Amino acid sequence: MANQNTLPLYQKVWLKHTFSRAVDSLIFFLLLMLLGYRVFSYHHYSFPWFVAFLCESWFTITWITTISTKWTPAQTITHLNHLLQRVGELPQVDVFVTTADPVLEPPIITVNTVLSLLALDYPANKLACYVSDDGCSPLIYHALVEATKFAKLWVPFCKKYNVQVRAPFRYFSEEATVEKSDFPEFQQEWLKMKEEYEELSCKIQNASQELNACPLVGEYEVFSKTQMRDHPSIIKVLWENKEGLSDGVPNIIYISREKRPQHPHHYKAGAMNVLTRISGLMTNAPYILNVDCDMYVNNPKIAQHALCILLDPKGEKEVAFVQCPQRFYDTVKDDAYGNQLVALPMYIGGGFAGLQGIIYAGTNCFHRRKVLYGLSPDHDIQTAKKDFGFIDGTLSEKKTVQIFGASKGFVESANHALEEMAFTPNHNLFKSLDREAANQISTCDYENSTEWGKQVGWLYGSTSEDVLTGLLMHRKGWRSEVCSPDPMAFMGCSPQDNLGQMAQHKRWSSGLFDIFLSSHCPIFGTLFGKLQFRECLAYIWLTNWALRSVPEISYALLPAYCIITNSSFLPNKELGMWFPVSVFVVYNVGTLSEHLMSGLSARTWWNNQRMGRITTMTSCFLGFLDILLKRLRISDTVFEITKKDQPSSNNENVGRFIFNKSPIFVPGTTILLIQLTALVTALWGWQQLKNDGAYGLGEVFCSAYVVLCYLPLLKGLFGIGKYGIPLSTISKATVLAFFFVQLCRSTITK
Repeated sequence: MANQNTLPLYQKVWLKHTFSRAVDSLIFFLLLMLLGYRVFSYHHYSFPWFVAFLCESWFTITWITTISTKWTPAQTITHLNHLLQRVGELPQVDVFVTTADPVLEPPIITVNTVLSLLALDYPANKLACYVSDDGCSPLIYHALVEATKFAKLWVPFCKKYNVQVRAPFRYFSEEATVEKSDFPEFQQEWLKMKEEYEELSCKIQNASQELNACPLVGEYEVFSKTQMRDHPSIIKVLWENKEGLSDGVPNIIYISREKRPQHPHHYKAGAMNVLTRISGLMTNAPYILNVDCDMYVNNPKIAQHALCILLDPKGEKEVAFVQCPQRFYDTVKDDAYGNQLVALPMYIGGGFAGLQGIIYAGTNCFHRRKVLYGLSPDHDIQTAKKDFGFIDGTLSEKKTVQIFGASKGFVESANHALEEMAFTPNHNLFKSLDREAANQISTCDYENSTEWGKQVGWLYGSTSEDVLTGLLMHRKGWRSEVCSPDPMAFMGCSPQDNLGQMAQHKRWSSGLFDIFLSSHCPIFGTLFGKLQFRECLAYIWLTNWALRSVPEISYALLPAYCIITNSSFLPNKELGMWFPVSVFVVYNVGTLSEHLMSGLSARTWWNNQRMGRITTMTSCFLGFLDILLKRLRISDTVFEITKKDQPSSNNENVGRFIFNKSPIFVPGTTILLIQLTALVTALWGWQQLKNDGAYGLGEVFCSAYVVLCYLPLLKGLFGIGKYGIPLSTISKATVLAFFFVQLCRSTITK
C-alpha cells in the first residue's frame, strides 16, 4: 500500500494530436515554398507581388508561433480521492464576484452565480463570498439581500440531496435534467425550492422594471446620494456564518468601492484589488477564486479539484494559479457568431498547458494570495531574502508602506499571507471589522505611491488586465495549470448577437496589443525575466490579434486591386500556382478536422472561419486603431462592458446579424463593396480575361471567397430595421470604396 504522503494529487498527461501536428507542419512547409517561389520568380516582381510577399511573410511568422504553441499539448488530471488523505483540513477560499452595470449585467444573472458559489461542495466555514458592485446600484444590493434569504434554503437543499447543478435558474429550467426521486420528502422540498426561487425571480424582475423599487431609507440610505461614477465606499456584511458551521451558508459581503470623477478607476483590475485588500482584513484566505457575474458553478467539487493542484508539493512550489476553461450554455445553433470557444481552447489552450502554463482568462481562476502580493516562486521567507524587503523573516515597515499602502491592519494581514501563517476565521465579521481601515483601503487615492497595479494585485495599463496579470506571474517564473474536470467546472452566457461578440473582440484585441507595445511585452519577459522562450512565442501569438488585422485586410484587398488594375499577385498557369492553392486547401482541411474531432459540425467550422475573417478585419482593426491613437496620445481606450442576457429559445431570428451605427461595421462594409466592384469589373471584362488579362481565376476566386465570408453583411445591405446596415454606414463605406477604386485606377494611368 502506497504511503499517503507520496500519493500524487494531480498528474499531467501529454497528448499527441498526431494528425494536427502533421497538417500544421505541412502548412509551414508550403508557406516556405510559397515565399521561396516569390523571391526567385523575379520576372513577376510588381507592387501587388511585393505586398503579397510581405503579407505571406507575416502569416508564416504567425504560423511559427501557432505551431510552437500547439506542438506539445497537455491536460491535467486531478485525484480527489487522494486530497483528504494528504491534507488533513481544507484551507480557506475567498470568492470574488464582479459586476459593473445592472442594465448590461442583469441582477438575476449575478444572483444565480452567487447562489451557485455559496452552494459549493466545500465547508461553509472555509468560504467567504465577496461581491463587487462597480455600478453602486441599490438594485444589485437589493437582489443580493433577497438572494441571501433564499440561500438559507437553497444551500442546505443542494448539500442534502447532492444536487449537481447548483445555479437555480438552470436546475429548475425545463431543459435541465432533474434527478427524479420516489421519496415524497424530496418531491415536496423540490417544489418548495422551485416556488421560492420563482418568488425570488419575480421580486428581482419587478424591482428591475420599477423606477423606485428600492426606497432609499434604512439600510438602503447609503445609496441616496450616490451616482454610478461618484460615490463613497459601501461595505455591507449581508450574512455571517457566526457559528462557523461547515454545512451552513458562507459569509456574504457586498462591496462598492469609492469612485470619484477626477480619479482613474482602472476598471475591473481596480475593483479586484479593492476586493483583495478588504478580504485581507476580513478573512484573508490563502486562496482566491474569481468569477465573472455570468459564470455559474457547474461542478460543485471544483474547489477540491483546483486545490489538488495548488496543494500538491510540486504545485505549491511552482503553480501560481489554476485556470478553468470557459464554456457556455444555451449556445446559438452551429455557433453562428463564432464565440463559443470550443476547438480553440482544446488545441491552443492545450498547447499553452504543455508549456509554462495557460494564460489567466479573467474568470474561473484560483489564485494564491501570496503570489498576488508579489512573491516569486524561488522566494523563501526563512532565508530572509532582501529583494522583497524582508528583515528577519518579516517585512520592514518602510517597505510595507511602499508596497501595500499605509493601512496597518492590511499590512498585518499581508504578513500573515506572505508567511503562510494560519488565519483563524472571524465569526463576527461585522462588529470586529475595522470600518475606518476598510474604508481607507477602498478609497480612490489609497494606492498612490504604492505597488498596487504595478507589482502587486491585478495590474493596470490594459483593458486585458487578466492576461497582463498572468504574464507578470509567468515572467517571475511561476507556472499555471488548467483544471478541466468532468463535468465542466463553470458555465456562462456568451453574447447572443454579433454586436456583443464584435465589441468583445475589439476590447480583447486592443487590450492585448496594448500589452505587446508596453514594457510588459513578452519579449522583455524572456530577455529580462523567467518567461520561457516558447511561452513567449505563445504570448506573442496572443497579443498580436489586433496587428494581425493589417496584413489580413491588405491581403483581402489584393485580389480586388489586381482585378481593377488588370494585374496579378498569384502565380497563373504555371507550377507555382499550386503553392497558394495547397496552402488554402490544407489549412481548411486541418481546421475542419480539428472542429470535427472536437465534436462540432462542419457548419460550426464554417461559421468560425467566416467570423474569424469578419472580426479580424473589423473588431481587431478598430482595436489596432484604438491603441495606435492611444500611443500617439490622441485618445484613450474605453472599457466596454459586454451585454449579458439569458438566452431566449423562442427567438426565431437567433443567428441573424443585426447592425447599428457603430464604426465597427464601416471597415467590413467597405471591404465588401470593394470586392463587389471587383467582381462586377471581372464579369464585365470576362472576354478580355480569357484573351490577355493579367489577373486570372485565382484573383476572382479570392475576391468571391471574401464576399462569401461577408455574406451576413451582404444581406445587411438589403435588410431593413435592425437587420439592415444603416444608411450612414453604407455612405461612409461607399466613399472609402470609391477612393480605393480611384486610387487603383490612378496607378494604371501612371
